[in-house]
Amino acid sequence: MRRLTLIVTALAALAVPAAAQNAGQIAHVKAGAACPRCNLFQADFGGLNLKGRNLAGARLRQADLSAAVAGHVRMSGSDLRDLNAYGAVMGSADFARSDLTNATFVGAYLEGANFAGAKLGGVNFSGAEMGRARGLTQAQLAGACGDPSTTLPRGLHLKPCA
Repeated sequence: MRRLTLIVTALAALAVPAAAQNAGQIAHVKAGAACPRCNLFQADFGGLNLKGRNLAGARLRQADLSAAVAGHVRMSGSDLRDLNAYGAVMGSADFARSDLTNATFVGAYLEGANFAGAKLGGVNFSGAEMGRARGLTQAQLAGACGDPSTTLPRGLHLKPCA
């Protein structure tokens, strides 16, 4: 019986299509287009200008936005787990209701960004400028970390990163 269960489980796993990135959608965004609800898994947008793009509801898990210019970008309701936004300029970005678990915003500019309802567990905000970020609560920041150079809205604090 156990062997049959293992075989059925293995066959079921093979029947589920992989949720790999969509190269066409990634090229579309790189060309300057909006792409809400797109599959941009592991996309490399490092150093690009994504200013004002609508990527709401998109899957950007493990994507690279390091040193990208993405001010006013809409990412509300997006899967941004393990996102790398090291040194990104993301002023007034909309992260409302997004899952940012384990994302990296080291040295990022996040002034005016909206984090209302966002999941921030494991996020590294070391050196991030976010003194005028909106929608942040202490409960959201409880699982995130930063360093002494991180700027936060008045009354909020982060634990030090290990």
